[in-house]
This record gives sequence, C-alpha cells and structure tokens, in this order.
Amino acid sequence: MERSLRRAGYDTVAGVDEAGRGPLAGPVVAAAVVLEGRVRIPGLQDSKRLPPREREEVAEAVRRHAVSWAVAQASVEEVDCLNVLHAARLAMRRAVEALSVKPSVVLVDGRFGLAVAVPQRALVGGDATVACIAAASVLAKVERDRIMVELDRVFPGYGFAQHKGYACPAHLEALRRLGPSPVHRRSFAPVRAVSGGLLGEL
Repeated sequence: MERSLRRAGYDTVAGVDEAGRGPLAGPVVAAAVVLEGRVRIPGLQDSKRLPPREREEVAEAVRRHAVSWAVAQASVEEVDCLNVLHAARLAMRRAVEALSVKPSVVLVDGRFGLAVAVPQRALVGGDATVACIAAASVLAKVERDRIMVELDRVFPGYGFAQHKGYACPAHLEALRRLGPSPVHRRSFAPVRAVSGGLLGEL
C-alpha cells in the first residue's frame, strides 16, 4: 500500500491509529506516523500482537527512525460528550495535525475517515497490514498504557496499572467498592450502573 502510493506521487504517507476505545476509564489516545520508505523496524506489527516489553522496544525504534510522529488524545469528558467513536476520530485528527511534516496522504485504521484537509483512505485491519499504521498503533498503545499507570498513582485502588481501565472482574469489583473515579467514563454502561447502584445486576 505505502509503496504503491509513493509510486503514484504521494511521497509522504502517514498512518494513524488509536488505542483505548473499549476501556471504562481514561482517555482515547491516537498516534500518527510517517515512515521513510526504506526503513524496516524489526518486530513491527499490530500492537495487540506484541507483549508489553517488546511493544516498548518497537515504540522506541519507531520514535527513533520515523520521519515524523505525533501522539494526541481525547479526554474522558470528550468521550462522554461526543461518544467514544467520535472521540477516537478527534484524537486521530489531532495526531495527524500535530505531525511536523505535512502528509500527502493519510491511511486511517478502521472504517471511517477523518476531518483533515489531505487525501485519505480508511482501511479495516490496517494495523495488521500497513507498516505506518502498525507503527501508529504501537505508539498509541504504549502512550495510553503509560497514562493509565500514572492514573493508577493518582487514583489508587482501581488497578489501572494492571488492567489499563478494561472491564475485567477486578476492575468491576473496585467500581462496586469505590464508586467511579473522575477518570471513569460515565457514558459507559457499567459505570452508569454502579453510579445508580445497579452494577450487581449486570
């Protein structure tokens, strides 16, 4: 995909992806990456297929070798106000706009394009097949995990450092005991339910 686009005259190809649409807490984080055509990053693939330590190593290699990269986010408040899909697209747009090099085309992981003033293609499963999207997925995941570890220190007891905000049994139990924190997404059903005392019925 990237090689064919460069041959067609799109010399600066950016990939963009997000992390954190599913969790009950924390922001949605997105990254955009422009890779030089000849660069090969060992181990680069969809972030979901990489164990944490290897993901950190690949992320460092991406930051070191990318022509340009940027990370952005949409806040918990934006997730609750816009819904998580629109918040994810907002974070991805912010990441693209934060690149130090303006891309000539943007490859977006997923079904939907972005409100950016450059040509773009939306690719379902692009993080598994396109290098610059895979690189973006790794940076977004590593940054979001870092944020959740920090939030665990600010809001102890929920286990954010372990489950990163996903709705595992330990997280749901912490919600029952402690109630929602300021970084929980009130628009998500399990958080709404505990606020109304209904979580035990789910």
